[in-house]
Amino acid sequence: MAKTYTTQQGDTWDIIALRQMGSEKYMSVLIEANQSHNATVIFSAGATLTIPETDIPTVQTLPPWKR
Repeated sequence: MAKTYTTQQGDTWDIIALRQMGSEKYMSVLIEANQSHNATVIFSAGATLTIPETDIPTVQTLPPWKR
């Protein structure tokens, strides 16, 4: 189930993706889920965004005792 996020003054797509989804690499997924805001670069306070669920990949390069 997707959650929502209310923006703060000065938020950007990459910062929101990093803080809410764990990586700025999810920025395009975040924009795609919020098409009504796709022209926004820097948010003002109070915009409500949908934060889609993502599968967080597990790192397989760690030794077994650190997984």
